[in-house]
Amino acid sequence: MSTDTTRRAPVSTLLRVTVTEARLLTREPVAISVGILLPTALLLGLGALPTLREPSPEFGGLRFVDTWAPMALILGMGILCVQHLPTTLAAYRERGVLRRMSTTPMHPGMLLSAQIIVVFAAAAVSAALLVLSSWLVLDVEPPSRPLLFTAVFTVGTASLIALGVLIAAVAPSAGAANGLSMTLYMLLLLLGGVFLPQHVMPGFLARVGEFAPPGAQLLLESWSGGAGDAGLPQLVQLAIMAGIAVAAAALAARLFRWE
Repeated sequence: MSTDTTRRAPVSTLLRVTVTEARLLTREPVAISVGILLPTALLLGLGALPTLREPSPEFGGLRFVDTWAPMALILGMGILCVQHLPTTLAAYRERGVLRRMSTTPMHPGMLLSAQIIVVFAAAAVSAALLVLSSWLVLDVEPPSRPLLFTAVFTVGTASLIALGVLIAAVAPSAGAANGLSMTLYMLLLLLGGVFLPQHVMPGFLARVGEFAPPGAQLLLESWSGGAGDAGLPQLVQLAIMAGIAVAAAALAARLFRWE
């Protein structure tokens, strides 16, 4: 019985910490309004313009709202995983929270794990809200390849989280983490084709954008059902992005400082 109790204790502790971190997140209006609600609000706002709800040859016969829905999703994923997560972890370290936890029976890694779980869950809520709202309000069809979409979203979110933790690992302060995360966020949006369509980007950047987290073009292809103009097969793109997630997570684990 003592062995079973020992095995259950870390799980119950992680659950309590996760619930606490989730409550703290709900008390942050910026994280809720920007990270979770902003993508849906932006898409619905753009969809209120009649011209953006008309099919266009420029988008392969699709409407602007059909092609921009995955891009709106990426905005929320990036805000939560690349901006909110590293800044929060760096702030905890800066305020000595992680150092104080290291003197208790609960390892500060519990707090790190809880933050990752909460951020991933928040990104999933943001995605579900966007898909449902765009379908019910703008008549944007749900992802035509749901299994691929789910795989890309999961791997893409994991890769963003790994990069976010890596920023928290190397940033000396919360302010530095915020600056690094903003730079990385803008770079990923550029490579993903959020700012510029990939067909007008230089060839090298367009190729890098095929597998750069969080897989913007793969999200678009799995949502709209198109094959795209990618030079790499979809499974190869997904595998490379998964490799980036593993490499970033391993490097973050090696470099992370608790104080």
